[in-house]
Amino acid sequence: MLVQSDAALRKLAGLYPYDNWEGHEHEMTLRSGGEEVNDELEREIRERLMIAGINVIEARINYIAYSEEIAGAMLRRQQATAVVAARFKIVEGAVSMVEMALEQLSVKGIIDLDEEKKAAMVSNLMVVLCGDKDPNQIINTGTLQH
Repeated sequence: MLVQSDAALRKLAGLYPYDNWEGHEHEMTLRSGGEEVNDELEREIRERLMIAGINVIEARINYIAYSEEIAGAMLRRQQATAVVAARFKIVEGAVSMVEMALEQLSVKGIIDLDEEKKAAMVSNLMVVLCGDKDPNQIINTGTLQH
């Protein structure tokens, strides 16, 4: 019975990913599958043990443990996914802020920027807004015209 239950669980673990790593929210996983995964496990164990005359009333996954190496790799992947999502939002916000800055400078006639100076300003703003460290302040004592 233990061997067949273990085999059923291993089969189930091979059919479904642990979690939605790539953002495929529609994909059923061991972690989010809930009742569907438990029903599938129960069906699989019932089929395996019916031959021996054992009636399975209920089967549930209540704890999933992975080896230290796999758990560490899964955690690093989860963290990397979170970092990429956060960076995406940061860049999205920075681009919006740069667009707004250029538009306001133009509308208010504060300064006329040629394409080269716009590119330099965009580059500087993106570095400041997207950087993961605080920027160092630079005081320009010369002219911007050379």
